[in-house]
Amino acid sequence: MSTHLLDDVAAVNLPRQFGLLQKAIGVISRSQAVHSLHVRGSLAAGTADRLSDLDFIVAVHDPSFGPFLRIIDTLMSTELGALLPGWRDTIVARMGGLGYVFLVPHEGALHQIDLYAVPVSRLDTVLARTKAMPVYQAEGEHRGRNSQQVDWLINSTLDRPCTAQELLVEILVLGHMIDKRIARGQRYVAYAEMFALHTAAKNLIKTALAPGSAFYGWYHLVEEIGATPIGRQCLADLDRLISGQPVPDAYDLTAALTITLELGERAVPEAVAALRPAITAYWHYLEQM
Repeated sequence: MSTHLLDDVAAVNLPRQFGLLQKAIGVISRSQAVHSLHVRGSLAAGTADRLSDLDFIVAVHDPSFGPFLRIIDTLMSTELGALLPGWRDTIVARMGGLGYVFLVPHEGALHQIDLYAVPVSRLDTVLARTKAMPVYQAEGEHRGRNSQQVDWLINSTLDRPCTAQELLVEILVLGHMIDKRIARGQRYVAYAEMFALHTAAKNLIKTALAPGSAFYGWYHLVEEIGATPIGRQCLADLDRLISGQPVPDAYDLTAALTITLELGERAVPEAVAALRPAITAYWHYLEQM
């Protein structure tokens, strides 16, 4: 790890984030697959507050890109204590890699770590778009050139439908993000992310009860889902959810998450059960915000 690079970041960041930043860099950089790490966003720009995310660009040697993605959840949970598997970020721009969001406890609070994994062969393009600050550089040259296999892996991952468990993780991550928007008074972003939460809940119902649906988005939900008692109950949950305040406050967010998890218990109880310990811890940290 290059100390002087970290010194540049430390000069513009708050102690809590910097401590987690150091820890995360140490964990991620130990992988031989990693060529370099860069920090972007408010931490790099010097505009961070106590709620700011840690936004990493992780440049991975092209031949190791697939294997690195397969171990990233294990790495983040065992080494950094991430509560949940990484959410495959659908908000981040498509820049030639894959984005993941993790919720990590640190010093009594839950922090968001965004990892944008990119093959080294595409790193220059990503850096040109993000103005990221380097914090780690491995010795030696990068290994391999961009291949069709790496392209296929990225595109197929982006295009693959989410599983029920992945949608539950998305809902919980969005809840954490909305909580920060409320604390900052960011009404427009809170509105957008609440709509994304509603959409994830709708997708959860369709994944559970109409996995072969030929219809896009919100179309034909009553016809597809409402034909069974459990489907009608799920649609009633969804009605309650979308009838909440479009710009939420803390109470509205708690109500929305409660409804969504009740919906999950009804539609995909096994997926909720698999995440039960994480959900319990999540509620604890949400109450501390």
